[in-house]
Amino acid sequence: MGECVDDGELERLVDEAAEVLVRGLGLAAGHEGAAVRVEFMLWFGRRGLDDYAQEIGAAGWDVGQTPSKELTALRRSQLRQAIGRPSDPEAADELRAVIDRLSQTVLRRPEDGDLPDIDRPTGLPLLPEPTGGDLVDFRSGTFNGPVVGVQHVSNTYGAPPPGDVQPGLLDWPLAKDVEPRTHGVRPTRRMKGLPALPPYVGRDQDRMANWALVQASSEGGLVVVLGPAYVGKSRTALAAMAQVLPEYRVFAPAQHEDLRKLPAQLKGRTERCAVWLDDLDVHLGNGGLEPRLLGQLTEVEAVVLATMREEAYAKYARRTSAQGRLLGLAQLVELPRAWGPAERKCAEETGDPRLIEAARESGTVGVATYLAIGPRLWNDWQLAPNRERHPRAHALVRAAVDLARCGLKGPLPQDLLVTVHEGYGIAGLERESLEDAWEWAGRKRYGVLHMLSCGEGEQGRFGDVLPYFVHTAEQDEGVPPVAGWVWGHALEAARVNPAAYDVENVVAGARAAYLREAEAGDGRAMHALGLLEESLGEGEKAESWFRRAAEAGRGESAGHLGRLLVERGENREAERYLELAAEAGEHKAATLLGKLLRDRAAKWFRAAAESGNPEAAHQLGDLLVSAGDLDEADNCYLAAERYGYAEGARSAGMYYLLSNSRETAHIWLTRAAEAGDVAAVELLMGLEGKPESLEDAGEYFSAPKSYPLDNTHHGVVLEKLGHLNEARKDYEKGYEAGDSYAAYRLAALLEKQGNVEEAKLWYRKAADMGHPAALKALAERTPTPDTVKE
Repeated sequence: MGECVDDGELERLVDEAAEVLVRGLGLAAGHEGAAVRVEFMLWFGRRGLDDYAQEIGAAGWDVGQTPSKELTALRRSQLRQAIGRPSDPEAADELRAVIDRLSQTVLRRPEDGDLPDIDRPTGLPLLPEPTGGDLVDFRSGTFNGPVVGVQHVSNTYGAPPPGDVQPGLLDWPLAKDVEPRTHGVRPTRRMKGLPALPPYVGRDQDRMANWALVQASSEGGLVVVLGPAYVGKSRTALAAMAQVLPEYRVFAPAQHEDLRKLPAQLKGRTERCAVWLDDLDVHLGNGGLEPRLLGQLTEVEAVVLATMREEAYAKYARRTSAQGRLLGLAQLVELPRAWGPAERKCAEETGDPRLIEAARESGTVGVATYLAIGPRLWNDWQLAPNRERHPRAHALVRAAVDLARCGLKGPLPQDLLVTVHEGYGIAGLERESLEDAWEWAGRKRYGVLHMLSCGEGEQGRFGDVLPYFVHTAEQDEGVPPVAGWVWGHALEAARVNPAAYDVENVVAGARAAYLREAEAGDGRAMHALGLLEESLGEGEKAESWFRRAAEAGRGESAGHLGRLLVERGENREAERYLELAAEAGEHKAATLLGKLLRDRAAKWFRAAAESGNPEAAHQLGDLLVSAGDLDEADNCYLAAERYGYAEGARSAGMYYLLSNSRETAHIWLTRAAEAGDVAAVELLMGLEGKPESLEDAGEYFSAPKSYPLDNTHHGVVLEKLGHLNEARKDYEKGYEAGDSYAAYRLAALLEKQGNVEEAKLWYRKAADMGHPAALKALAERTPTPDTVKE
């Protein structure tokens, strides 16, 4: 036609082509429909209209449906835009050839007899008459854009060896039906209600892979998807084959299988075939693929699609051998490990939680690698031999997983991991050192991923667990929930470092975990829940859980509840819980109970003494002496004496010793001793010894390592002896041991020496530690506004 075609003839050509295209897409998704689809994809592609080519390739099959007016109009509009441009005078001729070929072959039916018989332009080969099978011929085409089809994945088929291939090739699956997992695609985590594999996510390299297959289907040859291990080479290659060659029969030989008979078996067959060689390097060598065999497969119009790792390609490509020459003939599609932003976005938009997780967590290792290696690392961690050989490493990873499930995302301090991993009670931890465990858990596996990424930060050593482990533990029903005591550690860590963790989220998770265990009767969880509610200001809820825990036998809960009751003035009720706690070994509860009982005893001794009971007066006097109320104690002893109550003689003697009345004390103690009071006898023996000297006191206080307060006491002795420099050293040691009295004594010493400014400094240190005399001295030495000179 060329430049002689008028507008009317172009419109008729467009109408006819639109009818052919729409009718073709209405055929079954088999050989005939594929022929129509590919012919028009190639025609649009040669016009540079890649978007239209892609849209036709991705269009659904309108099987058995009457074409709508809207769809026909759309196709007509697309065809009209592509045809009749002065810059493309061959467009009309090529479109007429497409219509002619399709009308003479795949679309010919009895009712098509009225289609015009148009002369075919020279130079365009005809398709053979239909004899069944795929009649698409790409040898005359060029294509300037990507080819996009529809991927179908369903059943699994076996691939018999070439010597057993039957004439119909019916045992080989169609490319659109190839099951990825049986053809090299690695499995990922199974999730209930989801297919075994996530949906395929298009890669940026899909266009290149599709175009390479289009060329191979037209010209023959080898297409190799190349890349590092675990980057999704097999999935990408199979998806491209399903899109571009959906009706091709796929032969997938076993590793090292002899392929030399394959060309002869395919010769003369109308069904187009593809040879799938996953990991091409295992299909090279004796009887495998080599340049001459590739040429023979090209002659029988077979497409060879393969995958290959980078290291294997580098090994063979540098050689001058047959393998090296073969790779020189291949069309290479390089698939990188890392996924770009657009690819990650597409993965998230699938809605599959596995892809969403991988897109967000995989980082530079890429989505495909994350999905493929994650299950392997999980199995490595769970394998019984590894748990037995590396019990501490296994426990460290478990601690990191559990803490992450609690909401502590990101790097975790080693101290925290060590504390938690020891709490699992795993036997045999002593067989493995912490350093060995840290090395095993942090080792890079399969060249790309770690179970536990270990490193050094500002806060020291840390470990960051692989997110795949966390998500798997959350989804796997066989993994037990995080124990309440682990939640306790997580809660403490989150509160200590609120900038790093979501405290509210951790609190909510801890409450739910504690509640689950508490409702199951776990007293420890009840106590933890009480502490949590108390920290959140929920006093009534907290007290309720402390009561339940105490009744369940938790001594610490009984003690805590007892203290709460004492603070409210409910001492009598508190005593019951404090006694439960004391009997369980809670020393603080026992001390508080003792004080309560002492106060109660003093109350009733006083009541009895006021009623004239001398024994009660005696007992009350003893309590008052211990409380430092010597005057009131003296009154009690006198009251008992007025009644002639001699049993209080030793107490009276001790009172007079405290009052520095040695002779009076001696008389009372002698009375008690002669009445058989053994303690009074011992006191008398002490009185009869020689008076104690400062040197004796110094010797007595000379063991400060065992008695920290004696640093200060020894300093006092040295100060009295006039050894002021030595005294200062002891006071400083006492201060370092945490004794505020030492700081106070040093301040007073410095003040006596006239070192007023340094004395104020030590008064301040003692005051900061809460020493009463230091607080008073500091106040007296601090000028008021009225005394400050203007």
